[in-house]
Amino acid sequence: MKLHSIEAGKFKLDGGAMFGVVPKSIWQRTNPADSNNMIEMSARCLLIEDGDRLVLIDTGMGNKQSEKFFGYYYRWGEETLSSSLNAVGFHPDDITDVFLTHLHFDHCGGAISKTKDGTLKTAFKNATYWSNKAHWGWATNPNKREVASFLKENILPIEESGQLKYVEKNPSDYLTKTGLGFDVLFVDGHTEKQMIPIITCGDRKIAYAADLVPTHGHVPLPYIMGYDVRPLLSLNEKEKFLNHCFEKNIFLLFEHDPNVEVASLLKTEKGVRIDKKLNLSELL
Repeated sequence: MKLHSIEAGKFKLDGGAMFGVVPKSIWQRTNPADSNNMIEMSARCLLIEDGDRLVLIDTGMGNKQSEKFFGYYYRWGEETLSSSLNAVGFHPDDITDVFLTHLHFDHCGGAISKTKDGTLKTAFKNATYWSNKAHWGWATNPNKREVASFLKENILPIEESGQLKYVEKNPSDYLTKTGLGFDVLFVDGHTEKQMIPIITCGDRKIAYAADLVPTHGHVPLPYIMGYDVRPLLSLNEKEKFLNHCFEKNIFLLFEHDPNVEVASLLKTEKGVRIDKKLNLSELL
């Protein structure tokens, strides 16, 4: 097995929204804001080479939305999903599986592309797309709080293509037999049934932290995003997750941190904290 960090584009979001009730004077120590209170963000996907399978975890925002839409997110940097795949020797047509942690636009926008005539189609024509039934229903019938994050043009064409399959959840929140070559933790604080992949690569274990722990600045327990639909549940889920990762020596891979790809953890009197900051290539 080989793992590749795949940058799908960088953008900015409001720092207050990203850290909820935590004061700016505290969160800006790890995630400094610009004059508009925006913090830099990454859309870091993960590519897993495993035998004859190429599994892509998340797809970033994509590029099919209007300039007005992208204007809200201050995109920066040169990376795109396609260029990053090319940089490690692959083409979108090589991808066999696209695993979507959840269906917010910054995680699944790149799953669907738009042709010159406006037709929406899957960006990975040979891939199976993976979600789960509970989250799919949640996203296709969105609540008023999340409706702006679940864009129909990112979601419905996946089902219409016939390429959609569901990860079958068992009664436990931790699934070991996914058929995808990695474990999955289901969490409900950020959105219903977000899926956190936990990958074993050689003697290393890596958790793709998605929006449970979006940046290294979000490791302290109260640092919960304002976007979370159930913030108290997020806090409890994050505490269990971080303790599990520390006890099992699992590294965190941050999807939204533009500066820190991976981190190891240590236990302090204040709880789990960052130990070492690493690039994925240094770890493996």
